Amino acid sequence: MKTLYFKKASMLAVAGLLATTAFAQNTTTVDGTTILGPSTEYRTWSIGINAGVLNQSNIFGFNRDGFDKLKHNVGYSAYIKKQISPSFGLKAQYLGGKVAGVNENATGTMVSEFETKLPWSVALSGEFTAANTNWRFFNSIIKPYMAVGLGAMNFETTTTTADGTAATAESQTKLYVPVDAGFKFAVAKGINIDLGYQLNWANQDFDGKAGGQYKNDLFSYAHAGLEIALGDGSKPYLGNSNPVATIKANYDELKAERDALMAANEQLKSEISTINNDLKDDDGDGVANKFDKCPNTPAGTKVDGSGCPLPEMKNETKVVEKIVVTEEDKKVVDEAIKNLEFDLGKATIRPTSYASLNRVAALLIEKNFSLKLAGHTDNTGSMQTNLRLSKERAESVKAYLVSKGANASRIEATGYGPNQPIATNATAEGRQQNRRVEFTLY
Repeated sequence: MKTLYFKKASMLAVAGLLATTAFAQNTTTVDGTTILGPSTEYRTWSIGINAGVLNQSNIFGFNRDGFDKLKHNVGYSAYIKKQISPSFGLKAQYLGGKVAGVNENATGTMVSEFETKLPWSVALSGEFTAANTNWRFFNSIIKPYMAVGLGAMNFETTTTTADGTAATAESQTKLYVPVDAGFKFAVAKGINIDLGYQLNWANQDFDGKAGGQYKNDLFSYAHAGLEIALGDGSKPYLGNSNPVATIKANYDELKAERDALMAANEQLKSEISTINNDLKDDDGDGVANKFDKCPNTPAGTKVDGSGCPLPEMKNETKVVEKIVVTEEDKKVVDEAIKNLEFDLGKATIRPTSYASLNRVAALLIEKNFSLKLAGHTDNTGSMQTNLRLSKERAESVKAYLVSKGANASRIEATGYGPNQPIATNATAEGRQQNRRVEFTLY
């Protein structure tokens, strides 16, 4: 009955753990890490607890030394592990419980049954993990592993011979070699279910049958338990990381960034093309196509600010052979620049600017000056919008001056947008200075 109980308990435990794994979340465990990043990006310490079945026999059928009848006993284990890399770690393991075996063929004084108690055993093992079974997943959901180590085991053996004589040997502490293999299932960030099978090679005295068939006694430990990562919960566990998947994720991010930059570049090309089309002047009359209400005017035709021919003037202004810009002339222009105001975000000149612009127009007519108008903005808004607004404001000033009689062919209107600041755009005062139209007489 006892044997049957342990068999059922073991099967239920394994079934429960597999069911838990089946419903576990596929939680990414390498978020926030970088390609070939340092171990400080991860949690590297973990603890494990498990329980299972200790048995003198093993599923492979070797090294039984006559104790072929299975006797199942509860075993328990705990360990602490330092993960050195995603595929290798060092763990210190404690194992306890008891092991028993029966030799049904023993006769006379031969040992027919033994029971060995394990108050404690400690071993240091190297554990090798086969990382992830699918490199497309960040989370190493299924990780086969194998561990081998060396430890010290304290045990006390009681033997019974075939004729019924029982004897208990003194407690001993001997070296033993544990070899463990199994699978770990990542069910959450830093939490693994551990299913394994451990073979332990012990001293010959372990089963109380000195000078047996084999050089060392062997017992097995089939176990199931949990491994829990220690440390900052926001960091992934190194033992669950998948370097190949991390590299692929970083590649995908770089590719997405490159595609976004290429799309932005194409958008910028389109905006520049639109601006260039807006600034074209196909008939060469000094008025951009966008503002030219009379396209295709003959070459040399004097036009107003809207690109339409001016009526012939009966009294032509005398041509001044030598043009000299005096300080008084500069003052007139400076005053016009100082007083020039537009409606917010528009090219509409405010009436308060008309008086000073009228004096500039009179100056152009009187002295036949040429004038360059350069529109500028701050860096607020898109490049396309600022280039258009600066050009429209310069054209608006030109149109006003032409409406007051100035020669349109002697006025050049250009927009530079935010490309020629005279102050910093980091302050409101600086941005105010950069929003301007410059007048240059020549």
